[in-house]
Order: sequence, then C-alpha cells, then structure tokens
Amino acid sequence: MTDATTTPMAGRPAKGKSLLKADERTRKRNAAESRFKAYGLAAVLVGVFFLLALLWAIVQNGAPAFTQTFVNLNVELDEARLDKNGNRNIDDIKKVSTFGYNPLIKDALIRATADMQTAVEEGELDKILSSSVGAIVRDRVIANPDLIGQSVEFRFLASSRVDGYLKGRVSREDLVRDKNLDAAHLDLIDLMVDEGSVERVFNWDFITGLDASESRPEQAGIGVAMLGSLFMMLVVLVLALPIGVAASIYLEEFAKQNRFTDLIEVNISNLAAVPSIVFGILGLAVFIQFAHLPQSAPIVGGLTLTLMTLPTIVISTRASLKSVPPSIRDAALGVGASKMQTVFHHVLPLAMPGILTGTIIGLAQALGETAPLLLIGMVGYIATNYPDGVASGFLDPNSAMPAQIYEWAKRADPAYYERAWGGIIILLLFLMTMNFIAIILRRRFERRW
Repeated sequence: MTDATTTPMAGRPAKGKSLLKADERTRKRNAAESRFKAYGLAAVLVGVFFLLALLWAIVQNGAPAFTQTFVNLNVELDEARLDKNGNRNIDDIKKVSTFGYNPLIKDALIRATADMQTAVEEGELDKILSSSVGAIVRDRVIANPDLIGQSVEFRFLASSRVDGYLKGRVSREDLVRDKNLDAAHLDLIDLMVDEGSVERVFNWDFITGLDASESRPEQAGIGVAMLGSLFMMLVVLVLALPIGVAASIYLEEFAKQNRFTDLIEVNISNLAAVPSIVFGILGLAVFIQFAHLPQSAPIVGGLTLTLMTLPTIVISTRASLKSVPPSIRDAALGVGASKMQTVFHHVLPLAMPGILTGTIIGLAQALGETAPLLLIGMVGYIATNYPDGVASGFLDPNSAMPAQIYEWAKRADPAYYERAWGGIIILLLFLMTMNFIAIILRRRFERRW
C-alpha cells in the first residue's frame, strides 16, 4: 500500500465539517452576492423611478396643450360694412381689413353677454378673445361672400390667459398686474362656461397648424415643423443608408488591413463622438456658405444630419457584418460563389436585421437633434403656410420639431411653455414609433444559423 491510499480525497471536507452546512467563508461569499444583487436591483429601481418621473412630468405639463378653449359667437356680417356696393365683388370685399371686422365681433360679444351680470366694460370684452379672430372672420367671408348679410356662428379661440385660467395655469392672483385681463373677465368666463358658450375641446390645430407670433400663443401649432422633420428624415434616409452600408461593406469585406484602413476606422469612431453642434458648423460652412443652398431649408438640415448619422450607421453595420459566422462565407466560397456573391447573397441578408436597427436608431437620434439646426437657421423661423409641393418642401425655409420646441421654450408666455411640453410628447411618440418599427424589422428579417 502506498502513501496515496492514506491521503484524503481532493475536495473532501475536513474532519468535523459538512457539505450540507456552509462555513464562514461560504457565508461571506453568499452575503456578498446577495448584496450585489440588491445593489443591482436598487439601481434598476432608481432608473425606473426617474424614468417614470420624467414621463409623468412630460405628460402632466404637455397634455393641456392638446386641448384649447373656444368661444362660440353669432356674428352679424353687416353688409353696410363689408360690402357697401352690395355687388359681392371679391376685390371690394378684400379691401376691408381685419380692423373692419373687429367691431362686428365686439357687437356679437355684447349681445352674448347682455343678460349676464358682469363688471367688464363693453370696450374691454374682446380681451377674452384671441387677436386672430378678425382674420378668421375675414378669411371665411372671402372664401364665401354669400355669408354677408347673415348671422353666422363662429368658434373663436379664447385668449391665452382665458385658456390658462380654465386649465389651472392662470389664477386670479396672477392677474393683479396683468394689463390684458383682470378678475372681472374671469367672472364673465365662469358665467359663459355655465351657459355653454365657452368650451374646452381637443385642439387638432396644435397638431396640424402653423406656428404663430409671440402675441398669439393660443394659435400656435406644430404641423409645419412635423412636415419639415419628415422632409429632413427623407434626405437622411436616402443618403445615409446607402452610403453608410456601402462604406461598411467595403471596409469589412473587401478592404485590406493596412495603415490607411486603420486610419479610416479610427476617424469613423472619433466622428461618432463629435458633438452635434460641430456638424452644424460644418453644414453652415459647406452647404450654405460654399454651396449656397437656401438657409433654413430641410434639404440643408437633412444633409447636415446625414453627416452626423453616417458614423453611427457605419459602426452598427460593421458590427452586424462581423456577427455573421465565417463558416457562412467559407461555405459560399467553397461552392464556387465569388466574393461579391458571397457578400450580397449570404452575408448581407443575414446582417440585415442589425443594419436596419442601427439605421433606424441613427434616424431617431437625428430626429431629436437641435444644435445643428440652430446653426443653419432652422431655429426661430416661423413658417406662414404649408409647402406647395415636394420641391418646395425640400427647398423652402421651414423648421423642425426639436427646433420648434426649443423656440417655444424660450418665449415668455407660459402658454408657449405648455406647447413646448406638448411638442415633446409628439416627438417622443415619433421616436417610440421608429424604435417599434426597428424591433419589428429585426424580428421580421432575423435568421438563425
């Protein structure tokens, strides 16, 4: 018998210890593992808490922007004021400015509040209405001159103070030093709400309308800015996707590994970390000052955002191509496929889920950028109408959703601050939709090997 036969087996517990009972060192390791799990869970819960707090703040502050207060009035379209000749000549009717319609609206207010006990003077009644009401009546009369001489019901926008009062944003104490409205006007609004002539309804014009001047926040909408963002994203998609994918395929599948390709890879990685405002300076210098493209145009914004998005698409595409197993390439080459056939018939289809996901995430990142648009003039531009066609949509000056939100946030009227939060909700819905599409495409094109 050798000494080995008398040596205890490796891993066997020492005398007096059991495998079923944890010793001191095991208890310490288990306690450390439990603490680590608790720290990880706490970190997740803290992150979820702040995310929910952010979403709650956005919804709470932005949801009121989707409703608006309107005042329903019957306006007597006096023929003696609007068409003195009585021939319904459109040129004569257009000569009457919005100031000519304001007395008719004041008369309608006086008639509507005649039976109400109010301390508001007749000359101060129109302060509860938006300053755009005259233009609304004039546009409708010009569109249909036969309305002259009739009593027509109009739905007018209430002023931003009245709208804020019904939404809880404006209190009576806030109007102590306000020259536009006072407590008597709010008493009148309460009476008109009870009567039903003042109502708060869903505001489609906020989603589809145009921006307005600082004196008419109740009329401002984000519709044109949404269209500007759409045209910019089309430019980014048409340029960034083919260029980024082509560059990635060349670098990953065809280019030889040398100092030149290493330099390109390093620069692509560095460009992905460059602040977005630097791309705005580049866009200003190249596309506006050198190429003389129109300032504030979506095509310039799209080209600038393309430069910013390309590194992200290249990096994600190369990662997707690397994830395809080398055995796929070897098998294709082994049966006689050329290098190009191997890449485009086998490797690229298998890498498509990652490519599409990276592209959509890059587009979503570009959709939320504001700094590059600031430098090319898309911040602060107020579009007065929708583009006439596709060409004007790309070339005419316009704004974009993040630029519009930035512009509203810096204006003084609290109603614009409310609209900025509402614009954030719409922007988040766009971003969530794009990420949802990325998930669907990834699952649709995903293949197992």
